[in-house]
Amino acid sequence: MSNRDYANRKPANKSRPRGGRGKSAAQAPRRFPILLTLVTVALLGGFGYFLWSINDSADEQVPAPAAKPVVQPKVEKRDPNALPPKPKEEWTYQRELENKRVEVDIPEQTQPTRPYQMQCGSFRKESQANEMKAMIAFQGLEAQVRKVQGTKGMWYKVVLGPYERKRVAERQRHVLQRGGLNGCQIWFWEGD
Repeated sequence: MSNRDYANRKPANKSRPRGGRGKSAAQAPRRFPILLTLVTVALLGGFGYFLWSINDSADEQVPAPAAKPVVQPKVEKRDPNALPPKPKEEWTYQRELENKRVEVDIPEQTQPTRPYQMQCGSFRKESQANEMKAMIAFQGLEAQVRKVQGTKGMWYKVVLGPYERKRVAERQRHVLQRGGLNGCQIWFWEGD
């Protein structure tokens, strides 16, 4: 196999035809644009004739309408302050609904709604619970510290509430979260 230097090679002469075909493509007669022009002119002429024939046939088939005399409606003179006549009532639903009786089934509430509470912490030491209560007070909310006897001893819970709706409790939880107090849970009210 011989080594060829393609980097220093001179470019090939592009003027001579490759493959030994004889005549180049540039020397062939250019009939295509002339033929294309003739076909385009023929199509445009045929389309123009078609439109002209449609216009002539439309004029021959449609007779001109006869002129009808314009009748002016008679205008009665009325008193400008008089009211128009009362319209005739066409609707019957008013009479039908006067004697209609509607029955509504309201399900009985089986359980009374319980209020909600929010617990923000549970501590062994009362001082820690009071610190949490103070942090909540800085956010503009009022909390209570409840002393609860658990299975493993005394606990001090920091709670807010009661809330009639859970949505109100969630709003206040978001206020506490913006203040940096996370971990508050919303539960049903346990009572005092």
